[in-house]
Amino acid sequence: MTNLRVTLEIGPKGKRVVAVAPDWPGLERGAKTEDEAIDKLRSYIPRYSQVAKLARMGEEFATVENLDTIERYPGTGSTDFRGISFAFSSIDKQEISSDELERELTLLQACWAFFDDVQSRVSAEMKRGPRGGGRDREHIVRHTFAAEQQWAKKIGVITPDGAMLTDKGLKAHRDAYCQAIREYFSQGKLAGKVAKWPLRFLIRHTAFHTMDHAWEMEDKDLTPKQS
Repeated sequence: MTNLRVTLEIGPKGKRVVAVAPDWPGLERGAKTEDEAIDKLRSYIPRYSQVAKLARMGEEFATVENLDTIERYPGTGSTDFRGISFAFSSIDKQEISSDELERELTLLQACWAFFDDVQSRVSAEMKRGPRGGGRDREHIVRHTFAAEQQWAKKIGVITPDGAMLTDKGLKAHRDAYCQAIREYFSQGKLAGKVAKWPLRFLIRHTAFHTMDHAWEMEDKDLTPKQS
């Protein structure tokens, strides 16, 4: 068995902590304390195993046993406000090989495939909050795509509005996204012109956002459960 490496991003005011599994893009969870964040991350391991299987890394992921906290690093105001990782750990900044990059891109692509599957099987109307608030499936999908469309601009990928809502346009966007990351990697460039992101952060942030909303759709699905 192997340990799951975990980094902890701590908000500057200590209101939120985000536990990140840097070796498995998309597996990140936030909470109010370190222990709660770690426990929450642990509870999502079975759910993330579906991504590992799609990436043909199911056997590797199945060997994960204990969680090993290897780094604590300061987050940003957004970390405290949203409970989401917005800062770079030392691992995000580390140099990686082309094989390691391809492994992370494979996991990102598996996150996309999982999202697509969830979108295809959940109800169009989503479960509402206690006060009747919340978004329906199409709103969640459009939000997820719009955010990714903005991040893609950091590596020179310009996707027309609405293009990701078609199968052909979505495939073209994702292919261009991965290829641009490879090209930036080969040139030793960071993503962005002003607020520069390490490529590993770009990958894991995209994967996290994809999985966060895929799990949101699963949790709010109103499809009748078969007995």
